[in-house]
Amino acid sequence: MNGRINPGDFLADRYLVDSQVGEGGMQYVYKAYDQTLEKYIALKTPKDSSAEKRFVRSAQSAAKVNHPNVAKTLDYFEEGNQKFLVEELILGKDLSASLLAFVEAADPYITAHIFHHIARGLAASHHAGVIHRDLKPTNIMVSGGLNLEVIKITDFGIAKMAEQEFDEAIDGGQESIGNSKTVLGALPYMAPEGILDKGKISMASDIWSLGAMMHEVITGEKPFGAGLKAIPQILNGSRDAYPRFLFSNNQFRGVNIEVTKVIDECLKLDPTERPTADQLVSECSNLCYPETQRIKGNLRDKRYKWGFIAERPTNQDVFYHSDSFYGPAPTEGDEVWFAKYPSRAGADRAHPVLKLK
Repeated sequence: MNGRINPGDFLADRYLVDSQVGEGGMQYVYKAYDQTLEKYIALKTPKDSSAEKRFVRSAQSAAKVNHPNVAKTLDYFEEGNQKFLVEELILGKDLSASLLAFVEAADPYITAHIFHHIARGLAASHHAGVIHRDLKPTNIMVSGGLNLEVIKITDFGIAKMAEQEFDEAIDGGQESIGNSKTVLGALPYMAPEGILDKGKISMASDIWSLGAMMHEVITGEKPFGAGLKAIPQILNGSRDAYPRFLFSNNQFRGVNIEVTKVIDECLKLDPTERPTADQLVSECSNLCYPETQRIKGNLRDKRYKWGFIAERPTNQDVFYHSDSFYGPAPTEGDEVWFAKYPSRAGADRAHPVLKLK
């Protein structure tokens, strides 16, 4: 057996393949039913037989980490000439396909929430001596709907599998890099030392990648651009200034200052100047962010600086003031994403309010 597997395949006298649910540059991902534990799991297998030795090391690395913010490794087995990694199944989407796909930029409260959870998972992995090497939005799985209640890091060690592809792409120059989806997808989040010398990748490189991700979450833009153009920007640490809207509204200015300060610390060119994951957890713990439920609705009855949102699915009126808008201002009829709080005035009050794409 090699390459893809099919729905209905029965592996290791235990796992019944249900469907393919994902595909990365280095692996296929399937949903399968574990007949022993009577639950669905994620089944991963490498695409390329040349990466199989690294896949084993990836499985060994992932198995060392046990934390609620890290996808749990459950099993590893070989069948025929193919290798398989079994992980807990996360019923959700990756960060890129969820949050980043439906808002232009995330407010500082939800950004701090995401930052804190990923930092916790990263701290646990670093305590276990495991470097992720490829932190990016597609390797962060989220579930719990609009509230992003569950946030888990996945694919520890997968970047180690891709080292040969990275080296060949970089040695081959611009055309080779441009033809590698694996390299292009990772570049915007790669630490400068990782681009220059894979041997210098360290735990501090993971911190850089987390900072680059959080910059994208809170601004809607990759900090150093995308594709080949990102390389000189990363190596020089050259970023555009943060968008004006982060600091122009007093409702969000204070928290944004604190969140961007932590991001800036993560993106220090000198790896020794970046915080550790433990320090990040501590700093994120000091950020003031509520865990209030997020809901959807439609803006209606818009007046000068205030109006109402028709909450879905109840159609209940929720009051808003335009000072609570974050990012692009919605207009009447637009779909919005918001948290709400009780008010003495009668209708609940919405804050923050974000326009959905």
